[in-house]
Amino acid sequence: MTDTFVHIAQLNLQYAQQVVLDQLDWQIHRDEFWQIGGKSGSGKSALAKALAGLEKTSGTIRIHFDRESSRPPRVLYVSNWYQFTNLEGDRNFYYQQRYNKQQKNDTLTVYAELTAYANSENLSMENLTPYLDLFGPADLKNTQLIELSSGEHKKLQLIKALWLKPQLLIVDEPYTGLDKASRQKLNDFLDGLAADGVQLVLVTNETDLPRCINRFAEIEDGKLKQVDSAWMLSKDISRTPKELPQFLREEPAFSGDLLVEMENIHIRYGEKQVLSGVDWTVRKGEKWLLQGPNGSGKSTLLSLITGDHPQAYANHIRLFGHRRGSGESIWEIKERIGLISPELHWYFDKTASVWQAIASGFYDSIGLFRHVSYEKQQKIRQLLAFFDLTADKDRLITTLPLGKQRLVLLARTLIKNPPLLILDEPCQGLDQSQTALFNAVVDELCGFGKTLIYVGHYETQLPSCLEKRIVLEKGEVQVIEEINELAY
Repeated sequence: MTDTFVHIAQLNLQYAQQVVLDQLDWQIHRDEFWQIGGKSGSGKSALAKALAGLEKTSGTIRIHFDRESSRPPRVLYVSNWYQFTNLEGDRNFYYQQRYNKQQKNDTLTVYAELTAYANSENLSMENLTPYLDLFGPADLKNTQLIELSSGEHKKLQLIKALWLKPQLLIVDEPYTGLDKASRQKLNDFLDGLAADGVQLVLVTNETDLPRCINRFAEIEDGKLKQVDSAWMLSKDISRTPKELPQFLREEPAFSGDLLVEMENIHIRYGEKQVLSGVDWTVRKGEKWLLQGPNGSGKSTLLSLITGDHPQAYANHIRLFGHRRGSGESIWEIKERIGLISPELHWYFDKTASVWQAIASGFYDSIGLFRHVSYEKQQKIRQLLAFFDLTADKDRLITTLPLGKQRLVLLARTLIKNPPLLILDEPCQGLDQSQTALFNAVVDELCGFGKTLIYVGHYETQLPSCLEKRIVLEKGEVQVIEEINELAY
């Protein structure tokens, strides 16, 4: 049996006029476990997909499977974004659908999804239990796929991959949406797979990796370049600091003191209690960190504030001085809130250009369907320049590197200078330099009277402006405190 497991030679890949992979060569030997990192947009995910046979390329890709192994002779690629369908095979979901009980019973449950996967891959359901126990979704068996948080979706992808144990496992951004405990569990489990004969390729810039990872590389000018460690991977060029546009240096228009008042909040889906007895008040100018394990109820709590959850009317909630259900529309609430979340990114209009995506923030729409006045066009131009996006203004947002996509969504969030910013895991999938850039902008913004609710798992990658912290666990408030030192 040859020592070479993967042989790639003269690999070429091009998107439209952009060369992504250029005569790329790569050898993966048995017992080599690779990290592929480096600059955003360099072709990392494209290479991973090509290796899994998901991209049309020219050149040579040969994989020498071990025909005597008990592991399936397969390459399994776990993508950064989880794509699920409804019962009719359609992916045409809308953002608020996961909270609408009348319209969300259109997707498989977690257990049904895993059962279908077992049948398609000839896996035993009896062997599933260790993975459910490992990641904690055992109590989510009857939960619809559309109800899952981004972290829970990632866990479901990983459960299926670890359960299958293919001979080559490629995971794109393995830690996206995972809390601290889950990241450590994943690393331990990947080490076990490596010891059990599974070849690993991780596409990430993280430095807290499984112990088995012993090869490191990046893509430079379309070719693979090996480096000595994760710390040696190239970082994106730091953004030159710029002065905020004048309209963002003005205090947002809101005269009251209390933005959010929640009293004894309870949210239930059938027998499942999602939030229980939550009390929380957010005052003007406060900077809050919202934390908790995956599935603790953070996204549901935020959906009550943004007006996306129908059960808000059955609870005691006051937003911007008005009781929910007292006559204000969802659009009157949204015009005072700027939001970024993984789900908003998932459902965003795939046909929108960068310019259209930013402009849609004026109207709180997923796409742009209205005329934009001259005054608003000027604000868009200012934000394009501030975020170094002017050259990309006519590109589809989906063609940008992930880091730039998030900056586009931040620009969209800021365009109306809202009193309340809700940034739900805004740096999910970004590397450390991109995260530092993003959070530096958030810190600058919050110096001008804005109120902030920020969700983040990585305690070392948070804005410095944060002052207070609320921690949820199993739908209940565990901690409300001033921030002195982040230890969660």
